[in-house]
Amino acid sequence: MKTRRVLTAITMAVIVFFSTTPLPVAASVIEHTFVVSHMNVTRLCKETLVTVVNGQLPGPVIDVTEGDSVVVHVVNKSPSNITIHWHGVKQWLNCWADGVPMITQYPIQPNHNFTYRLNITGQEGTLWWHAHVPGLRATLHGAFIIRPRHGASSYPFPKPHKEIPIIIGDWWQMDLALLEKHFKKEIVDDLPVAATINGKIGDLYNCSGAVEDGYVLDVEPGKTYLLRIINAVLFSEYYLKVAGHKFTVVAADANYVNPYTTDVIAVAPGETVDALMVADAPQGRYYMVALPNQAPLPDPQIPVFITRGMVRYKYDNNHGEEEGDPSNDVPMVPEMPDQHDTTTSFYFHGNLTSLHRPQRTKVPVQVDEHMFITLGLGSFCPHGRSCEKRWRGKSMGAATMNNVSFQLSTDMAVPLLDAQYYHCNSTSSSDDGIKLYTLPDNPPRPFDFTNPALTPDASEAALLQRTIRATAVRRFRYGTVVDMVFQSTSLLQTDSNPMHLHGHDMFVLAQGRGNYNASRDVASYNLVDPPMKNTVLVPRIGWVAIRFVADNPGVWFMHCHYEFHLMMGMAAVFIIEDGPTVDSVLPPPPLNHPKCGHVNSLKANELYLMDNKVVSSA
Repeated sequence: MKTRRVLTAITMAVIVFFSTTPLPVAASVIEHTFVVSHMNVTRLCKETLVTVVNGQLPGPVIDVTEGDSVVVHVVNKSPSNITIHWHGVKQWLNCWADGVPMITQYPIQPNHNFTYRLNITGQEGTLWWHAHVPGLRATLHGAFIIRPRHGASSYPFPKPHKEIPIIIGDWWQMDLALLEKHFKKEIVDDLPVAATINGKIGDLYNCSGAVEDGYVLDVEPGKTYLLRIINAVLFSEYYLKVAGHKFTVVAADANYVNPYTTDVIAVAPGETVDALMVADAPQGRYYMVALPNQAPLPDPQIPVFITRGMVRYKYDNNHGEEEGDPSNDVPMVPEMPDQHDTTTSFYFHGNLTSLHRPQRTKVPVQVDEHMFITLGLGSFCPHGRSCEKRWRGKSMGAATMNNVSFQLSTDMAVPLLDAQYYHCNSTSSSDDGIKLYTLPDNPPRPFDFTNPALTPDASEAALLQRTIRATAVRRFRYGTVVDMVFQSTSLLQTDSNPMHLHGHDMFVLAQGRGNYNASRDVASYNLVDPPMKNTVLVPRIGWVAIRFVADNPGVWFMHCHYEFHLMMGMAAVFIIEDGPTVDSVLPPPPLNHPKCGHVNSLKANELYLMDNKVVSSA
């Protein structure tokens, strides 16, 4: 990995407020080269070919200061089409670098290069980067850390002794490029074989009797550690605990929250949590355990893959060997929630509130548009036939937002962002030449969304799950304030849904169990200090109300961060129009971005569609 820090020229007047006021760090250009390639990795006695960046798993940490610029050169030496998404980076007026194939850019084809340029402004905390192609983010991911401009002493909490990324992942013994292809054929037996912490499987797993290596965090007694926790798992929300220790949660999705103390962290795919942990336990060894949760029966059940690492106190030379050496201690094991306990997650997320800071974004009071989005599973029922057969055994048809399952239009010759910006697509069927479908403001028909009878009975749900495939989009005028309620349903499953909006943060106003009722639930909205998130967990058989301002022009993906929900179509595109001023208009793309007429765009799209098996609408 090549990393360079180049100081930019800065002219500034120095104003001293207090003698102890830290001066801001000069803005820099942080430059990385990401070489994407295959690598053989042996776990559980089996060698697996995995796709990685720079031979690392997890991938390189991008460590920047607020105000910096980031340049990442991606060299694709893998056999797969690749893009990299900078999860949670707001990309202000920079949608071109968001990294979603055929939404914001052409995929980076094998033996090709692409350079991303990012400006990091107005954000501090833990984010991450990952591949935005189906399946491959399981191994193509890494932390993206944004430090405050005035240094660690300006944190709104005690300065930690060390800061540690903790990435929860999963381990697959298969070619992950096949994952989506199997889903398209309704083969849903593919599962990971283990979970990981920072790429290590841990000692719950063994190879011919020899336990696998686990992640070890060495700590000093009395010191405080900032854990930057990231869920990079494809399918599951996880609970994280450290035996004998508590956490103080201080941030989520790179937004500071009012500190609160807990002994368990709940983190869904796509989410990040920053938590302080004080090494205040007796010297010894303490297991760090990550356990997934899942909905109970009658939902489909999958194996529970637990992983654990170790918090190990450093040996104190002032004590005798038997008294001070923690390697002689039996590690303590935390008591974990039950795998079917989703209540702990519900209350964990409900405890998040924004920390009051002068620069904190205020909640808009006036709302311009309202949307009610149901999230569930669906099926394609051509010619009015029953959907029941579609759901026999393990077959699944689609995942939907208001009964629309997202699918890229097969007549797209250029990425949607290019078509929107240049009006240049070669087809002429509709808006900008691409067949687009407006995401409805409401589901096609109201029903008892969380009725438990809809989960095990396909015939009961048949009329409600009828679905269309389309390139679902929703246009917003610049500056529009949008209220949106996400309602999870019990259509054939009762899973939660971590919904991620690119290019924006969302105010999380309220959450609840059961069906949302505006006449009752609006009164519970937190308009004072709601947390701001880029990924919002919609609870199992429940709802979340969010508010966001459409103030970042571009074409932005909104989708569930459960990989199988995304592959099955739980997604839409939000198109934010340009504003009235120069600083509210999306600039032209960077020079390295292919433009209409400058590439064989149709060929590029055909390669993308072929590689990802996108098929025409049913």
